[in-house]
Amino acid sequence: MKNRMLHCVAALTFVVALPLNLDAADLKIRFEYAGEQKDPALLVVNKDESFCGKHQLASERLVVNSKNKGVKDVVVYVYTGRGGSKIDKVPPVNAKHVLANDQCRFDPHIVIAQTGDTLEITNPDPIGHNANMSFLENDPLNILIPAGGSKTVNLEKQEPAPIPVDCNIHPWMRAYVVVLEHPFAAASDANGELVIKGLPENQKLIFRVYHEAGRIDDVKIGGKKQRWSRSRFEYEIQPGENDMGTVVIPAEALSYD
Repeated sequence: MKNRMLHCVAALTFVVALPLNLDAADLKIRFEYAGEQKDPALLVVNKDESFCGKHQLASERLVVNSKNKGVKDVVVYVYTGRGGSKIDKVPPVNAKHVLANDQCRFDPHIVIAQTGDTLEITNPDPIGHNANMSFLENDPLNILIPAGGSKTVNLEKQEPAPIPVDCNIHPWMRAYVVVLEHPFAAASDANGELVIKGLPENQKLIFRVYHEAGRIDDVKIGGKKQRWSRSRFEYEIQPGENDMGTVVIPAEALSYD
């Protein structure tokens, strides 16, 4: 009887301990604009007007949600450059990402990739496009993508910053490619929300924040001002979900123009 009771206690202890052994941690953040929300300006379409002019193209430089002022396309990633985080090397997964020249705009606006991944640039439009990528570490490329065609780019080296992708044929078109040596990055959605998954637990990590419309240095979190020097902040990652809450960006930090 005594032995049976000991077995039951041991089994119960094992079941209770399981939830503490979490495999990874996530970081959740929401970005909100403190200024006046404006609808993105319509773009001047002066090339291939018969096709591109049909799509009511608008600027994607700064997109703020009209209902909740969430800021789209804020990029946050673990910074491993000089003075940054020291993390274990993450093996490549050799994923494929697609960047489409679709309806005379790039889709998606932000591509986040890891070294070893490939970028397939497609063109479902009935007109020709090109993709001009001014890489700093990878070989710069300026690729013509004919109607219905595609080209594949190997992303072999980490880039020090998000790299713009432009179409020289249609100068309003722009996207960004983020290439890192690890997968710990995300871009905010239409509600200003992002989640970085699988972060190392129980570490203070340094994150970098990027938005094409300006620098995010002075913010408010929970009503308190914080200074993110060089657009970086430090956060101690606990097991499970880490929710930073809403980060309010001042109006003067980001520009619609």
